[in-house]
Amino acid sequence: MNGALLLVIATACFLAGYFLYSRLIARKLGVDPSVPTPAHTRRDGVDFVPAHPAVLFGHHFASIAGAGPIVGPVLAAEFGWASVALWIILGCVFIGAAHDMIAMFLSVRHGGESIGSVIGTILGRPGKILFLLFSWSALILVVTEFTRQIAVTFVADPAIATASLLFIAEAIAFGLCVNRLKVSVLAASLVFVPLMFASVWFGSLIPFDLVQLFGLTPDATRVVWTLVLLAYCFIASTCPVWILLQPRDYLNSYLLYAMMVLGFLGVLVAHPTLTTDAFAGFSAVGRAGTTDLLFPFLFVTVACGACSGFHALVASGTSAKQLDSERSIRPIAYGGMLLEGVLAIIALIGVAGTYASQPDYVAAIQKMEPVQMFAATIAGFCVKIGIPQRVAESFMLLSVSAFLMTTIDSGTRLARFSWQELVGTDDAAAKARPAAARAGGFVRDMYFGTALVVLLAAGLLLGAVQTSKQLWTIFASANQLLASLTLLAATLWFIRNRKPCWMTAVPMVFMMAVSSWALGSLFWKSFFSGGAIDWVKGGATGFLLTLAVVLVVYGVNAAFTSRRRTATDI
Repeated sequence: MNGALLLVIATACFLAGYFLYSRLIARKLGVDPSVPTPAHTRRDGVDFVPAHPAVLFGHHFASIAGAGPIVGPVLAAEFGWASVALWIILGCVFIGAAHDMIAMFLSVRHGGESIGSVIGTILGRPGKILFLLFSWSALILVVTEFTRQIAVTFVADPAIATASLLFIAEAIAFGLCVNRLKVSVLAASLVFVPLMFASVWFGSLIPFDLVQLFGLTPDATRVVWTLVLLAYCFIASTCPVWILLQPRDYLNSYLLYAMMVLGFLGVLVAHPTLTTDAFAGFSAVGRAGTTDLLFPFLFVTVACGACSGFHALVASGTSAKQLDSERSIRPIAYGGMLLEGVLAIIALIGVAGTYASQPDYVAAIQKMEPVQMFAATIAGFCVKIGIPQRVAESFMLLSVSAFLMTTIDSGTRLARFSWQELVGTDDAAAKARPAAARAGGFVRDMYFGTALVVLLAAGLLLGAVQTSKQLWTIFASANQLLASLTLLAATLWFIRNRKPCWMTAVPMVFMMAVSSWALGSLFWKSFFSGGAIDWVKGGATGFLLTLAVVLVVYGVNAAFTSRRRTATDI
């Protein structure tokens, strides 16, 4: 099949989903632009601030994208490009985008509170605590896995390290100019956006290669970059958002759009023939060299390319607090996920249209990181539109690294929020007392919460090296289970409000089945595969499964209770 044709078909399906299915969801939810949003009713100039829809879209998309829609499809191509493409299209339209839109709506209607707090209103405080504990654990996996990917990229291509460090400095300077020197956003953009793109060129001239500069081994270099990135997470996640997060997200959006435009045009002009297998069977050999079952591992491996629980945390953690009108929920939440689906299809076409056969793809994925494969394959298409391979590849890697850095510090901040909610108290009298007078007040301190996340990520990356190499499957499974728990909360909300719940209940059951099966398989392999016992992987998967089971029990009980109340009222 022609890759350009697949891209056109997928894009048409996404547009149909946006104009048809998202409108149906909006009607069922009761989206009403006349209802004031929390950005207005709780406006505080810090977290609750109405933003222009275009600006908020850039922030939201930069936060949710990361490398998920790239890494997932590239890894899942072991099952065949047609299998992956079908799941990306159907998953995005009917599950992922719907999940994001409903999560944002629920947060907006609950005063801009996090999805954990929303669940608390439905399942009570025990349910809220369990969900926060689950989401906090999943966020640690997000920070750990994406930090690993950035560190590996910096080692493999030091030019990206130079460009990324320059980009951080530029974002800080941009924030200072706009917020302290009162330079207009337009004027600052005219200076810093070209500088941002120039970072790619400058990085290729002066690569920050620790191996050559200090004589370190690649493994030692990876450790150094891991520590530097985790230190960055701590600083970026505790400093005021206007210093780094907001300006970086704004500048990131230009990188993001440019990367997607280049990838889209590259595929259309190169129109590659998809030469790997369309369907590789119900079991296939992938990156680890072991045989994986199509069900459930296709669905969890694609992860953010079709559905992501992390998106609910972003939608309710930051985006809902900046929404100017409920009218923007559809384009930002539903539309943002569909755009992520387009990126996933482009990544899939890159590997399926570059490698001559399925065995060639398998050999490549066992040697290269997915992000590097994406950059190399899409850069090959960009050559057809006159962009040198090396320049295009560096730009793709920088773009992905920028999104990854957005994800890791946003993930760290969200994990800190979850921790503070988790160890907080609903006792108004206790909250009114000075922090020093409350026992264990330091545990709720933002620096303690952030340090805890960073230290746990460091422990996984540096203390459990073998397990860290398998984190994607664990993260992806937990991420999909997190999505199913969000859909569970949405289903209960529909039931409580006497509305049809099929649009969340059906996806919830499916996502619950595949993610639980995947985690269960990983747990079994950790202890009973006949090899060495992996206590870290087994413990993590067992812990997440236990939390999910208890939450489901709470949810089922809440559903029956709501049904009984409804029947009594009638």
